[in-house]
Amino acid sequence: MDFLSSFDLIIAAAVIVILSFWFNGISKKTNIPSVLMLIVLGIIIQYVLRYFSPNLPDFSGALEILGTVGLIMIVLEAALELELKREKLVPILKSMAIALIGLVASAWVAALVIYQFIPEMTMKSAWLYATPLSILSSAIIIPSVGGLSEAKKEFHIYESTFSDIMGIMMFYFLAAEFDPAQDSGVAGFAGNIVLTIVIAIVASYALILIFQRIKSQAKLFLLIAVLLLLYAIGKKMHLSSLIIILIFGLIIKNIKLFFPGKTAIFLENERIHQIYHELHIITLETAFVVRTFFFVIFGITIVIASLFSLNVALISVLIIASIYVIRWIVLRVFIGKDILPQLFIAPRGLITVLLFYAIPAQAQIASFESGVLLFVIIATSLIMTWAMIKDKRKMGTMLDELDEELLARNEAEDALRENNEAEQLEENTEGETELPEEEPRNQNLSNDTELEGSEGEVLPE
Repeated sequence: MDFLSSFDLIIAAAVIVILSFWFNGISKKTNIPSVLMLIVLGIIIQYVLRYFSPNLPDFSGALEILGTVGLIMIVLEAALELELKREKLVPILKSMAIALIGLVASAWVAALVIYQFIPEMTMKSAWLYATPLSILSSAIIIPSVGGLSEAKKEFHIYESTFSDIMGIMMFYFLAAEFDPAQDSGVAGFAGNIVLTIVIAIVASYALILIFQRIKSQAKLFLLIAVLLLLYAIGKKMHLSSLIIILIFGLIIKNIKLFFPGKTAIFLENERIHQIYHELHIITLETAFVVRTFFFVIFGITIVIASLFSLNVALISVLIIASIYVIRWIVLRVFIGKDILPQLFIAPRGLITVLLFYAIPAQAQIASFESGVLLFVIIATSLIMTWAMIKDKRKMGTMLDELDEELLARNEAEDALRENNEAEQLEENTEGETELPEEEPRNQNLSNDTELEGSEGEVLPE
């Protein structure tokens, strides 16, 4: 891209951020995920760049960095919104079970499909390719479910976050089988998780106690830098680093729960609340910017021609069908009949792309077309869009019916009140009219009596 100056790149980056903000506004009104609009924007930019230069640079490195930072910010953003209470223990465990069962079952069926339709594919590699396609995208779900009821919104935040974390852990567990130096078996994997949790708890307490004493105003990006450092070191040690980010977010959100009783004396409450509030804002803003550029660059790298392959379409349709069949069964078992629109909120996105590029060279199969990835991401996002729009219309219809019923009731009450007032007025009017009529009648009667009396007196004479 030698034809672009540094000022051109700055202008392009600024315009992309502005458009992304506008896409968010459109998304809130239409329920069309802003991610889809960003991917389409990337595809448009791809064709514009190809017009000036046929050879595009390799964006895989940028995608990996943006995807990793974006993933950390999205998980931290979700953790900062999760409130741990006794009454929420059951919904949390239920969401975790749904995420785990859905992940494993979807990966198993997707692996069977990939293994059957791609001749060079081994079953071990098929599982590795299927895992990214089975992970829910919290990057798409969390910004899209704000209009749902509180219970359903919390369910999707919990489920997508757990799906991200468990999916990444499952992916790297499977990837380790291709590298004997990293393959430690199930026992080693379980020990890895326990060690990660211990490190996460110790690091989180240390960070909170240290950062509450830092008086400098510019300390939140320092905190984010430390979290990124812990994540990267954890990955180097082959730990499940995303757990560190999740636990830190949960502790600082639920600070009273993790500092009970007399341990609260170690806290400076005002500074802790300030750190939480500012960290939440910075995390939200950073996640927005990183997510924006990740999906735009992903759109630039998409090979549109791969979507028109019959084999790609067949594999994708079978995988997509299996996703919703498995999800319907799991949701009916754990939730019951009220599974709309949850059934269709199962998009694939950032994690799917990020892990696809992280498949080890030993496991890569040249005949696997990346169009499957694109097909599944776009189709599941469009299905979610349709479900959200339909749910919004349904809610709108229900609200309209309630408004009409309330309006009819108010009109009936007004009419009844007017009738009562009219009857009361009529009674009052009749009462006032009857009194003058009785007085003359009484006067006439008295006059007649007087006449009779006078006549009676005259008669004897």
